[in-house]
Amino acid sequence: MRKTGPKHDTGISGSLWLNRSDSKFLGGDRIDLLEKIGELGSITKAAKEVGISYKTAWDTINLINNLAEKPLVERLAGGKGGGGTSLTTEGKKVINQYKTIQEEHRKFLDNLETRLGDSDSLYKFLRRISMKVSARNTFSGTVTNITKGAVNAEVTLALKGGVPLTAVVTNGAIDNLGLATGSEAYAIVKASSVIIGTDLHEARVSARNVFCGTIAKIIEGPVNTEVDVEIGGGNTVSAVITHGSSTSLELKVGGHACTMFKASSVIIGVS
Repeated sequence: MRKTGPKHDTGISGSLWLNRSDSKFLGGDRIDLLEKIGELGSITKAAKEVGISYKTAWDTINLINNLAEKPLVERLAGGKGGGGTSLTTEGKKVINQYKTIQEEHRKFLDNLETRLGDSDSLYKFLRRISMKVSARNTFSGTVTNITKGAVNAEVTLALKGGVPLTAVVTNGAIDNLGLATGSEAYAIVKASSVIIGTDLHEARVSARNVFCGTIAKIIEGPVNTEVDVEIGGGNTVSAVITHGSSTSLELKVGGHACTMFKASSVIIGVS
């Protein structure tokens, strides 16, 4: 006799994501992390509470701050208590806004489920396809200038705080993406394409993008070292360099450093 499994009623559920510049910005998991940071005042404790690694939590917060109009999380200066992490006013506001949207989203799904009735034929109702990229650095900005050449074009984006970022793409890409002055776009840069330096005030380099700031995080590895540099305006640039380079540069959290990457290393996208 063939056994049949229990019959399950078909229900409707959905994941709620707020997108920015065609990239996933805030979803339930990131909101949970933000709430725990606000509750515990520590990114280490928050990461443990939501079940992710410390490194993943840092990368997530950097991505959120880079894409947000204003930073949602701020790092407090060290002291007797060793510093900490807290939500900004904007961060608390965004969490409340997300919860409002989430409540209305649930009401919508409940109402839709009632109208559809018990219909397994509508098992697949809606699926959203999202792009995942391995590049560590994703920045949101506004196109301020486009200079076309014979084959390639130079595109300048104004990031948060007015920080300028330059990319070189083909003229065909400009047309395909519909880029124009004043339009929103995002820039993606692999961490391995970023060079770290110190004492570059009088140095001349060919890289178009040179951002100086404060080292926020260093993760040492046996071969490579990850370095995060806050460059102002809530923007953070992540770089992966060799362990030997990190040692010779004597990099320290809180110290000054400059990040550099070529305009040709930047990928431009639009929503």
